Amino acid sequence: MAFEGLSEKLNAAFQKLRKKGRLTEKDIKEAMREVRIALLEADVNFKVARDFIARVSERAVGVEVLEGLNPAQQLIKVVNEELTELMGSTNSKIMIAPKPPTVIMFVGLQGAGKTTNIAKLGGYLAKKQNKRPLLVACDVYRPAAIQQLEVVGKQLDLPVFQQGAGNPVEIAQAAIDHALKNGNDMVLIDTAGRLHIDETLMDELKSIKSEVKPHEIILVLDAMTGQDAVNAASAFDEALGIDGVYLTKLDGDARGGAALSVRAVTGKPIKFIGVGEKLDQIEPFHPERMASRILGMGDVLSLIEKAQTAFDEKSAAELEQKIRANRFTLSDFYEQMKQMKSMGSMTDLLGMIPGMNAKALSGAQIDERALARTEAIILSMTPYERENPKVLGFARKKRIAAGSGTKVEDVNRLLKQFEASCKMMKQMTDGGMKKMAKFGKRRGFPF
Repeated sequence: MAFEGLSEKLNAAFQKLRKKGRLTEKDIKEAMREVRIALLEADVNFKVARDFIARVSERAVGVEVLEGLNPAQQLIKVVNEELTELMGSTNSKIMIAPKPPTVIMFVGLQGAGKTTNIAKLGGYLAKKQNKRPLLVACDVYRPAAIQQLEVVGKQLDLPVFQQGAGNPVEIAQAAIDHALKNGNDMVLIDTAGRLHIDETLMDELKSIKSEVKPHEIILVLDAMTGQDAVNAASAFDEALGIDGVYLTKLDGDARGGAALSVRAVTGKPIKFIGVGEKLDQIEPFHPERMASRILGMGDVLSLIEKAQTAFDEKSAAELEQKIRANRFTLSDFYEQMKQMKSMGSMTDLLGMIPGMNAKALSGAQIDERALARTEAIILSMTPYERENPKVLGFARKKRIAAGSGTKVEDVNRLLKQFEASCKMMKQMTDGGMKKMAKFGKRRGFPF
């Protein structure tokens, strides 16, 4: 995940301060020097980093930090607030037109993942906001761009409007007419990109904007390109007047500078981020949550939202009843595994828990393959065996191990883990489950 290096260096700087009961201006100055170096190494724009340090330093040498009861925590609070402000303070939503369809024009350079991420956003709008998006193929130059949009559109069950290698302006206009006739309330236009910004590209984009009059222009940027992404944002904004940014590939080894710099440089908010290759790995951008992640303070709200998506209230209630009645089976265990996997990788999920950091997680080496082995073992059982694991004698275990490509010892280990989980969940239902259900409205973790 992006920001791992920055988060590690910031926490190292603050750890030194936590050991001191009182802070001096010299302590603050030394800490801010380390923070400045960390920001620059994360590819944050030089001017943005300089101004950020100036604002934090000004507040840090004031009464709220130096004369506070816990000056180190107060300084971290100041840094958190300034990071949040730097990235835009609050989540910026897409503007929905009072009279549909809402037309959104996507622009960007080749390689940023524009086509795929337009489909991702369409899927998000359909699933989360009950919209009926229409994807429009106006990139008529890049080989297979139209086919790519149709493939991802089909995977997400989204309609795609295309007229082959025609005039992009005319295609966009025809798509809006099509949307009006077919009840599509969102029109997402995929425009052509280039390897670099040139006059021909901008002239075409200006023509589409002039004729179609989109409600929003979203610039798709690759977080991996760092300062190049920020420079591209400035150029597109100057030529077209963008309304927001969709930052892709934030799950990779990007240093994160683009996310911290783009709003300060352009004044335009990041609206969505791509956090993985799968078509559902898209998130609205919340500056306050990202600042919390950077400082190693976790992101509990995003974690709860993921859980709410994976576990519906009815399923959670049924699960609780099964646990109370001692009827929790390996079939149920498997279903909970599938739902947990749908929330993303375990490393990403644990990274949202306060106190966790990327370095500690990488050292832990969470074995996703162990989950795959567990899944293979359970799927090698008959439905009867999953419902009645006590019937699993040596002969059955040997057959299951052969069918799953594992050993009998692996099957025994799984059964012991299952028994331990049953005991733990029973204890939770007897005591803590009610509190958890109340907190998460029965949409949190299953155990």
